[in-house]
This record gives sequence, C-alpha cells and structure tokens, in this order.
Amino acid sequence: MLKTLLKTALAAALATTALTGLAAAQELKVGVQNMAPWLDPGRDFSNVGSQFYFNAFDPLIGKDAARAESVWQPGIATSWKQVSPTQIELKIRQGVTFHNGAPMTVEDVVFSFDRIINSTFPPYTVRKRDTLPNMAKVEAVDAETVRITATKPEPLFETLLNVQQGMIVPKTYVMALTGDPNVAEPSDFEAFALKPVGTGPYKITEFVPNQKLVYERYDGFWGEKAPFQKVTVQRIPELSGRLTALKNAEVDLITNIPPDQLDPIASDAKLKVEGMQTPLFHVVIFNTQNPKMANPKLRQALSYAIDRKTLNEALWFGKAKVPSSHTFAQFGPLYMPELDTFEYDPAKAKALLKEAGYDGFPIRFDTQAAYYTNGLLAAQAIQEMWGTVGVKTQLNVTEQWTGSEPAMMARNWSNPMYFPDPAGSFGIMWAPTGNSASEGRFKADEAYIALWEKFRYSTDLAERKQAYAGLMQMIKNDPPVLPLYQPYESYGMKRSLAWRPLPGHIPYVLDFRAGRVTLAAR
Repeated sequence: MLKTLLKTALAAALATTALTGLAAAQELKVGVQNMAPWLDPGRDFSNVGSQFYFNAFDPLIGKDAARAESVWQPGIATSWKQVSPTQIELKIRQGVTFHNGAPMTVEDVVFSFDRIINSTFPPYTVRKRDTLPNMAKVEAVDAETVRITATKPEPLFETLLNVQQGMIVPKTYVMALTGDPNVAEPSDFEAFALKPVGTGPYKITEFVPNQKLVYERYDGFWGEKAPFQKVTVQRIPELSGRLTALKNAEVDLITNIPPDQLDPIASDAKLKVEGMQTPLFHVVIFNTQNPKMANPKLRQALSYAIDRKTLNEALWFGKAKVPSSHTFAQFGPLYMPELDTFEYDPAKAKALLKEAGYDGFPIRFDTQAAYYTNGLLAAQAIQEMWGTVGVKTQLNVTEQWTGSEPAMMARNWSNPMYFPDPAGSFGIMWAPTGNSASEGRFKADEAYIALWEKFRYSTDLAERKQAYAGLMQMIKNDPPVLPLYQPYESYGMKRSLAWRPLPGHIPYVLDFRAGRVTLAAR
C-alpha cells in the first residue's frame, strides 16, 4: 500500500512539474531580421515571406521536411493518382476548417489554384509564369475529388502540388473582403494579404506589416495540435539588437547570425546555435539586355574574376558551399555536381576583357545593405577582385529592388529552391518565362527555349539530365548569373529550445509545428 501511495504521489509530482513546464513554455518569442509587408502564399516569392507560411497554411501534398530528398505525405489531399500524362486526381481531406471556422471544401481548393492559373491580379500572373506555367485547369469532380489538368505532360505533378504558392485559402472569405462578394477582385487579394486565413495549426491573430506577426494555436486544426499557445515574431533589423534581445531573454530564437557572431552565442551557457547550408544560392546577376553588358565575353570575365572560395573562407569561415554548377542535393537524381559551369581564373578574365574591348567604364554593382547575410561585405570584396583584373566598379547601395531597371548592370541576388527540382530554382529565375525574363534582364534565344522545353517536360530522367547539362553549358558561354555560394545560415537560441532548420524545407522556413520544436520551462 505504501509503495502504491508513493508511486501515486511521485506520478502526481511529475505531472505537476510537466504541467508547470508546459505552462511556462506556452509562448515562443522570435526575433527576425526582416518582416514581410504582406502575407499571401500564392503571391509571395521572397526569402522574407517564405519564413512565415508553413505554420498557418497547408499544401495539397505534404513533404517530410526532415529529409532532403522528396518523400511525399498526405496534406489537404489524403491520396492522389496520376490518371494520364496531363491529369492528376486528388482526394480531399474531409472535416478541415479554416481559421475563421468555415469548412474547407473542394471549391476552396479549386479557387486557390484558379486564382493563379486564370489570374486577373498582376502578382498572381507572375506566379503563373514562373511557378505554374503548365497548369491549365483545376476542377471539382465531386465533393471529395479535384482534378488538375496540365497543358503538356507533367513530370512534376506531386512536386508542384507541394509548393507554397498552392497552399489552400478560403474562397468565400477572400471574395467577401471588398466589393462584390461574388467576384474575386484585386482589392480582395490585397485585403487578404493583410488579413490572411489558412488551415494550418496556427492562426494569424495579429499582423503589422514590416514589423510584427503573432500566431495562436488553432484548436480546430485537422492534424496534431500546435506545441505553443502563442508565437510572437518581431522584426529586430539590427544584428546587435537581436543579440541583445536573446541575451536578455526577451526572445527565445533569433535569425540571420553571421559566422563571426556564433562563438559569443555558443560560449554562453544559456544559449546555443543551430544552422545548415540552406538550399539557396547567393548570386551575382548581370543585365544582359543593358548595351554595356551585352558582350558575353565581358560577363564571362567578370565571373572568372571572382574567387568564390576566398569569399567562403573570409565571410563564412568555410561553412558555405561553393557550387560547380547551379545544382542542389535536394534535386535527388537531378543533382549534378559533376557539371563544371563556374570557375575562378583571373588570367582568363584578363584575356576575355581584352577580347571584349573593355575600355575601363565603371560597372555599376547594386546591393542592399542588410537584406542578405554578408551581402554588402561580399559586394565590397567583389569590387576588389574585379579591380585586380582591371575592372572599375561603382557600388550602388540601395534598399530598392533594381533588378528590373534598364540601367542596372550587375547586382547581388539569391536563387532559392522554391521546389526540389532544377525547374524550381534555376528555372524559376532563368526559364524563358521566368523571373529574369519577365523583369527584362535576360532573354532566351530559340536554341535555349528548345532545350528548356526538353528539360522541363520530358518524362525520361536521362533526357532531362542531358538537357540540363546543355542549359548549363549555355549559361557558361553566355552568363546571366554566377552562383557565389550556398550560405550557411545560423540561428541563435536559448539552450532550452529544441529547434533547427530542416533540409526538406524551402529556405528560411520557421517551422513551429508539432514534433518540430519544444521549449523547456525557463
């Protein structure tokens, strides 16, 4: 009897301790470098916005984020079957509700894709061109089934139905935000981006553009409940401010920590760091349509003159990854590190400058001061490297995006992996209808277009690999882009926080779902 009483008392004490710890960890506080100006997964394209959608929205098809390779899982769709080379049918999960309490139906799924496929809102038109150009039609077959039809045979159906841009949003709610509730208008989409509603484990209860985002647990979530009652994400733009907030226990987690600040965090007994080589390239892009930059030999010379390994050692302490080609391990069988697309050769750079007839005019290199970790330092180092081979550089530090300006000559940028295939990184940026073409700094010729079509739509893996190798050779001969490195992005956090970035996510996702994060009692 005594043993039983002692066991009961011990169990009660442990339960009380566990509950106390749980109560103490009901809120997670995060300090980020940048906050989005609006939140709409179908519209967003940015590294900043990509941090915030996974907690509040769901895609049709899920993915095991703990694994770099693509392992598909049920999401809003419980099952799916490709019924022809151009059609896929999906069974839609029943009993799902949106954060406003409305039931999710097949009509919401149709609407979520149709707003992009048949867009009247210019930002969605851009996403149609760069992310879903092959999607032709989405329709409800019955109350539980959706059919999606592609224009051409689609080798990437599952991949494309996992993308952020296809996350499910509520049709009736969106259409009733402004104007006629029976018509989806641009003003509805603008309003939705400030008052977003999804189906994920957290609902967004407060959003101050460019400043603050608050999630709260959504108890009506169809899956495993969120681990926190509340997650507050606050923009703290200055690195010193984020570090101070972490050390003073004002936040539990901070983002965008450069390598030279890792040791002060790791040496604090109450803190720790986590990080990974994120599936994104920091790149230099060239405006091939600027007359001053039209000669491919000039752009080849500028590429050959950049010592990317030295940049890695100096800026990233060797933690970043310098690529031989535009390829990520997450591409699986299409990961092609054997391609030799980019290299460092200052002697060749000098010879090409002479062949190009370079007469000493300054190359305008645009950069933002703090958007990319080490971005300004890299730009300054590149200025020195170009100077070594005889190129004058005019650094233009601006917070404005200049990628579509005709006067832009070169600038830093990033090429994220929007989905795990070369079409989802290189293609988003450099396909004939991709972002760089739509903004006017790149124009594909007929040979490039034909090879891209072969790569993108072939259902034969060997043929796709051969075509992608051909595209990389074209990029080498007439370069619009130079991937510098795959950055090692680091996060500082309380030692009591169990969280880390996962290789199966697109870059920068702050994943606070069940099983991904815990915070012990303070």
